[in-house]
Amino acid sequence: MTVVCRAYSGEPGFSADYGRVFDFLVRLNAGQVLTEGFLWGRWEWAFSLPYLETAALGRMGLWEDEGEVVAVAVTEQGLGNAWFALDPRYAGLKAEMLDYAIGQMSKDGAVKVLIKDSDAELQRAAACRGFRPTQEQERNAVLEMDNTPLGYTLPEGYRIVSLEEEYDLHKYNKVLWRGFDHKGPVPGTEEAIAKRRRELSAPHAELALKVAVAAPDGEFVAYCGMWHLPGSAYALVEPVAADPAYRLMGLGKAAVLEGVRRCCARGAARAFVGSSQQFYYNIGFRPYSSETWWEYDAGRGAKRGE
Repeated sequence: MTVVCRAYSGEPGFSADYGRVFDFLVRLNAGQVLTEGFLWGRWEWAFSLPYLETAALGRMGLWEDEGEVVAVAVTEQGLGNAWFALDPRYAGLKAEMLDYAIGQMSKDGAVKVLIKDSDAELQRAAACRGFRPTQEQERNAVLEMDNTPLGYTLPEGYRIVSLEEEYDLHKYNKVLWRGFDHKGPVPGTEEAIAKRRRELSAPHAELALKVAVAAPDGEFVAYCGMWHLPGSAYALVEPVAADPAYRLMGLGKAAVLEGVRRCCARGAARAFVGSSQQFYYNIGFRPYSSETWWEYDAGRGAKRGE
C-alpha cells in the first residue's frame, strides 16, 4: 500500500473532492457503522449550510491509496477543530493524522481533535504529542427499529406533511428559526430563504424524508430531517426542531418517529443521532458512543512554565 496525503481542493460546494469524501464515508460504514458521529449525512448537511468556513477547506487533509480515499481530517467549524475518519486497515496513519492536524488545521497554535473514548490507540498517540482531553464531549445515540415502537399520535387538527408534499420555504424557515430558539422576528428576506433552499438542495437530500408537523392553521411547528440512502441499513437524524409555543405536545416525537418509519420502509434498521438529550431517550433512542475533544496548544508549555 502506497498512501499519499494531500490537501482538500479548497473548492466550496459539492465539488469532486466533496464527492470523494462522501463515497469514502458511505463505503467505510457499509458493513458495520464505524463513524456514527460523522456519517455521510453529517458531511452533506455541513456543506448545505451557509456557516461552513470555506476558507478552511484547503487545509483539510485526504489520505489516498491509488486514488481511493482511506482517511480524512476535516472540519465543520473552521480551523482549530478536526474530525477524523479512518479505514481500519490503515490504522498506522493515526499518528500522521494528528501531526497533520497540528501542522495544517491549527488556529493561533491550537487545535482540537475529536477522539472516540473507545480508541485507546489514538488517545495514546495524542497524549504523546501534547494533546490533553477536555471536558467537551460529543455523544451519539441509536434507535433500533426492529424492537422499538414507532407509533405516535397527533392532537386533533395536526397532521404530518413532508417537504415533498408541501415545499414551503417560508414555513420551513420559520420552524427552524423558532425551533432553535433564535431571538427576534423570523427573517424572511430573499437571502434568508435562499439559504434555506440551499439546505434542501444537497445531492442526496430527499424531500420525502424531510418531515414536518403542520398545526391547524397550516404552519409548520415541528420538523425532523432524515438522511438515508435507499437500501442502507442506517439513517441519520439531523436536524430536529419544535416551535417553543408547541412543545410538550408530542409533536417533535411524531416528526422524528415518522422520519424513522420512512427510512425503515427503505431498508434502514437503525437510526443515529448526535445527541444525548433526554428527548431522544424518551422516544426510544439509547446511548451508543461518546467522543471527547482533545486539545493541543503549542503555547501551553510556555504559558504554564512546563
